[in-house]
Amino acid sequence: VIWLRDGKMIENATQLDLGAVHDDPRGIYTCVTGTGTGTEQRSAPLQVHYRMCQNCIEVDAPTISGIVVADVVATVFLAVAVYCITGQDKGRMSRASDRQNLIANEQVYQPLGERDDGQYSRLAPAKARK
Repeated sequence: VIWLRDGKMIENATQLDLGAVHDDPRGIYTCVTGTGTGTEQRSAPLQVHYRMCQNCIEVDAPTISGIVVADVVATVFLAVAVYCITGQDKGRMSRASDRQNLIANEQVYQPLGERDDGQYSRLAPAKARK
């Protein structure tokens, strides 16, 4: 019995030991029997795929490009959302002073009102503190 791995002979035995996990036993294995008798028989190929670590995933080019595109789209979406929320002034409530002119256009200063001592003339002088 001859064992082939990816079309190359690896061992001549009735059983095949794939070895340690760290030797990377992945490949397509085929068994060839009857090589000495003139009638050669090949078994159906057996594909061995072994994950080298428990938490690992295979990352290929489409996966990486998908992650990059999703990151860019999310960043642009977030930037547009921040711009829409903070960029537009929703219209503030105008105060009464914004709607009317406090001083006439030809005047530089507003004239003072007449002096009225009514409220402040009743205040008593402050006593000195001890």
